[in-house]
Amino acid sequence: MGEENQTSVAEFIFLGLSQDLQTQILLFVHFLIIYLLTVLGNLLIIILIFMDSRLHTPMYFFLRNLSFTDLCFSTSIVPQVLVHFLVKRKTISFLGCMAQIVVSLLAGCTECALLAVMSYDWYVAVCKPLHYSSIMTQQVCLQLAIRSWASGALVSLMDTTFTFQLPYQGQNTINHYFCELPALLKVASADTYSTEMAIFAMSVDILLAPVCLILVSYWNIISTVIPMQSGEGRLKVFSTCGSHLIVVVFFFVVTPMLNPIIYSLRNKDVKGAFRNLAGRKPFSERW
Repeated sequence: MGEENQTSVAEFIFLGLSQDLQTQILLFVHFLIIYLLTVLGNLLIIILIFMDSRLHTPMYFFLRNLSFTDLCFSTSIVPQVLVHFLVKRKTISFLGCMAQIVVSLLAGCTECALLAVMSYDWYVAVCKPLHYSSIMTQQVCLQLAIRSWASGALVSLMDTTFTFQLPYQGQNTINHYFCELPALLKVASADTYSTEMAIFAMSVDILLAPVCLILVSYWNIISTVIPMQSGEGRLKVFSTCGSHLIVVVFFFVVTPMLNPIIYSLRNKDVKGAFRNLAGRKPFSERW
């Protein structure tokens, strides 16, 4: 028994999906629909922005990156969950668990940074409209996107390193439905306090900095918009910024499937690009 406990874990068993067959089938259908909508919605946004030259602006450049992170995050988790709904033994290999954590952290942290960048883009557009084109150049946008991905990669690499340098021996049952750091640390065969503190510090940094930037950006936007004499102008700004704020709020609680839906339903440019792609708009109106 002592030798068995010293053997390194080769796979993890998930307990979070242990339900009766009928419940698992219902959950499978539910998750499958959400995942398909997530993939199709985000792919549609990426294709529309790529094909329609009117959408080749900083805001839509960042939105395309946001949609790609949504795809990465969902695909790193949901397909494996769907498979586990259909099988009795719900396992994932040690390397598979590591890969899932790396990708989900990379996508999640990058998305958080991108939301902050998008709020800064709106701040410049609303508060410094005359200087917008000189500030938000193609090179600046590319640098902001690269830094967003780099910050996500850094947090993902460090948190994964902290977690998987711990020994995992004997205990391999995770009371969850996918590999997530808190659930994984509970089955480590060593004291995890220092690792938890390091991960907590990284989490605070990657969340607090973007949240502060978003709050500062929107405080300045509101301060600029309220004195506007044009009610139509205020409505236009608040409508567009509202889409971003809704995505920011839902980022913490709701599936990323809603991101393309929010931007599509509340943005006439995206809806116009979709009509062009679908061939519903008369040819004469495209010029």
